[in-house]
Amino acid sequence: MQQEQASGAPLRVALLGCGVVGSSVARMLVEHRDDLAARVGRPLELVGIAVRRAGRDRSDLPVDPSLFTTDAAELVTRADVVVEVIGGIEPARSLIESAMKHGASVVSANKALLAEAGPALYAAAAEHGVDLYYEAAVAGAIPILRPIRESLAGDEVRKVIGIVNGTTNYVLDKMDTTGQGFAEAVEQAQALGYAEADPTADVEGFDAAAKAAILASLAFHTRVSGDQVYREGITEVSAADVQAAREMDCVVKLLAICERTDTTGPDGQPTAGVSVRVHPAMIPRSHPLGGVRDAFNAVFVEADAAGQLMFYGKGAGGDPTASAVLGDVVAVARHRVGGGHGPGESAYADLPVLAMGQALTRYHISLDVADRPGVLAQVATAFAQNHVSIETVRQQIVDGDDAGDAGGATRAHLVVVTHSAPDAALAATVEALAELDTVREVTSVMRVEGD
Repeated sequence: MQQEQASGAPLRVALLGCGVVGSSVARMLVEHRDDLAARVGRPLELVGIAVRRAGRDRSDLPVDPSLFTTDAAELVTRADVVVEVIGGIEPARSLIESAMKHGASVVSANKALLAEAGPALYAAAAEHGVDLYYEAAVAGAIPILRPIRESLAGDEVRKVIGIVNGTTNYVLDKMDTTGQGFAEAVEQAQALGYAEADPTADVEGFDAAAKAAILASLAFHTRVSGDQVYREGITEVSAADVQAAREMDCVVKLLAICERTDTTGPDGQPTAGVSVRVHPAMIPRSHPLGGVRDAFNAVFVEADAAGQLMFYGKGAGGDPTASAVLGDVVAVARHRVGGGHGPGESAYADLPVLAMGQALTRYHISLDVADRPGVLAQVATAFAQNHVSIETVRQQIVDGDDAGDAGGATRAHLVVVTHSAPDAALAATVEALAELDTVREVTSVMRVEGD
């Protein structure tokens, strides 16, 4: 079959950043130029690549060395499409706004910037009549943002729950499958290139929180910023937590959970809100997210009409992320050739973002208690007083000599799994348990998600 030929003046593409992702974008723009031209209807011409150091050896890239420049501010003024893959807030934001002011559509992979300044960038795009696309900002190669923003635009999304950080998934997977401790698993992830030398953004949940803000904003037509996302990392996840999950046929994952809640207000009228949180949780191995291994990402979506949808694939890396970037480049380039624009910001619902205490979840609580009559009654009372219902209780007697207790006194190990309740009530229950004289220690608390 003869390939369709594109005609007309080339569309000028400027690339900001030439790291792992930027290098893949540049290479793919050159190597696939004919296919991209046929798909767009016009050739795509790479007119410049903004870098921090122009003298660095980049001979491995199939691009003209004269394209590299340190003057990003000038570069964005002479492009039709600007691709931003430098990350961070500044100078990325100023460069994007300048590109839009000069009439360029923008493709970005910058989750931190979009979580912080998404509404302002949408407003700038609307003001200047250009597109803002950012599929690569969440879950790398996995097409998830456009399906939520466009394919499900006629449906009501109820919940988005995902593994959106490959580093933490790799660490937790190795803790589960090999018995490694947290520090050892992180070191292995670093050795394989899955984790940065400073893994704080990943293991403390900052990266996932920014992505959760983007997902929630799109799914619920509500502005959600990164600082509105409740965040816990995985640094406190222990081998005992992983083992406890295994005993329940569960696995521990760092989950980004975005959920719409519909309740009745004090006045009896229906009210709705959005809960957005990132934290480690136990999830059944039978759940689609329970089988996501290594550094892969996956996002599970529940919608009224579409039902349950699963998106799975590589969530990071140069080529996978570049695939998502180039998909957006083709989309915005087609708009410039054929006219029209992609969707802008949709925040009409303007739902309140609920505090973590209002989120409905379940707890897995491990307790060391004295083995004597009345202990279970005291524990049950603490739950009842906070209006938390118990789903299961498991008890194991521990011999005092084995436990190191003086006089060989025995103690018991209790594991309690609750029914769903507001997180504030669950947290208050844990505090009440810790104050009981029969409870020696609350050894572990972890949320439980999934059916």
